[in-house]
Amino acid sequence: MKNKIATIIFGIGVFFFIIAFSIGLPIYFRPFYYAQIEPLNLPLFTGESYETIKQAFDEVMNFLVLPNQEFGTGVFKFNEAGKDHFVDCKILFDINATALIISSIIIITTLILQKKKVITLVRPFGLSVSFISAISIFLVIFVIVALVGIAGFSKAFTVFHHIFFPGKDNWMFDPYDMEVINILPQQFFLNCAILIGASILVISLSIIVFQLIKRHKAKKSIENQ
Repeated sequence: MKNKIATIIFGIGVFFFIIAFSIGLPIYFRPFYYAQIEPLNLPLFTGESYETIKQAFDEVMNFLVLPNQEFGTGVFKFNEAGKDHFVDCKILFDINATALIISSIIIITTLILQKKKVITLVRPFGLSVSFISAISIFLVIFVIVALVGIAGFSKAFTVFHHIFFPGKDNWMFDPYDMEVINILPQQFFLNCAILIGASILVISLSIIVFQLIKRHKAKKSIENQ
């Protein structure tokens, strides 16, 4: 018997997994940042060595992604307002991690139950729900990229902070009081956005192509019977 509720939950799981996984790439894959230290001229700009910058970044990220960690920025000084912003960021990071874990559990559980024939997913318009989720998120990202392209990254960066940190301005760091911002230039965040967007598009397109090939093979198999 086809299960509509399981189908909806699975589709939502796929949608949020693609987003959470892609957002997690620049968060959890620290070599992505390490590889930019020299190209972004951070040692020259800050007067600190590669290892010193790397250590400072690791301290910040440890606070953001690991439990029970003290906030630290290595040799770079910080103020309480700046620290409070990273506390706010940690909440968002935790939400993303939770979304990644829950969506992964949903996908794995659904696939196991489907394989054991406990449930059968509905195919709206003859399409798999993963295909529909991938198409949906592909279109969403396409619109977002178009809007960012029109507004410019700096404007989009500001709008992002107003949306996710409403009523706060502690994210506008003074580089003299919150020195860690000197190792986190806007170009780095642009590169993070590019990585996230590219990951979402690649995963979505992979699912779309896979499902189209699978559907074509199924159709051929029926025709050959």
